[in-house]
Amino acid sequence: MKDMKNYYLKPPNISWGIIFPISWTLMFFIRSDSPVDIRSILPGVMALSILFGTTSMLAVTITFERKSRSFERLLLAPISLNLLMLAKTTGAILFGIVNAFIPVLFASFMVDLSGIHWVTTFIGVFLIAVTSTFLGLFIAVSVSEVFEAQTFSNFFRFPMMFLCGLFIPIENLPVFIRPLSYILPLTYGADLLKTSINSLGSISLWVSLPILIIYAMALFSISTHNIKQKWIY
Repeated sequence: MKDMKNYYLKPPNISWGIIFPISWTLMFFIRSDSPVDIRSILPGVMALSILFGTTSMLAVTITFERKSRSFERLLLAPISLNLLMLAKTTGAILFGIVNAFIPVLFASFMVDLSGIHWVTTFIGVFLIAVTSTFLGLFIAVSVSEVFEAQTFSNFFRFPMMFLCGLFIPIENLPVFIRPLSYILPLTYGADLLKTSINSLGSISLWVSLPILIIYAMALFSISTHNIKQKWIY
């Protein structure tokens, strides 16, 4: 609650975490010279909204607190480091989930959204939010300034926009690039949303779910390890 109150309306968050995803949503849904199959691009826009929203939140909250040394005071709390970092990331996960359904709200006024498997959609949104948040945590603990975190985040975010099948099917990518697509966790999250919204996913649900969980656990473990090695002396 403290992070949401103090940091989430900072300029970097507003520009990258809120305005950018909404702008992309409106660009795809409204500003097009040809008819757009809104339902087909909805999974990609949702995943993009989560990715930018969550990584922007962590880039601000963690780096601001590290620079002001207020993070060191949190380490004095009588809780484990893992629990502390889960608390720090929960706000960003919730923010990412909310961000995901902004495009759904816009789309509901334009197309019929009946037939969507909402349980699978929410599971996909939740797992994308968790993995993207922990990716943001990994980035945030690797730098010392907010602008560095945002720049480093874009090193991951912009390739994901084009390599994870959000708007360009992976099958249409050059053969030598496709293996890189399957290394990125957003590929599996976006495919989950495609399966639940349009039944167009190409990866089994039982493959995507464990891979996303493994990615989340790995990113969180690496991030907490870096904090112990670099921040706690």
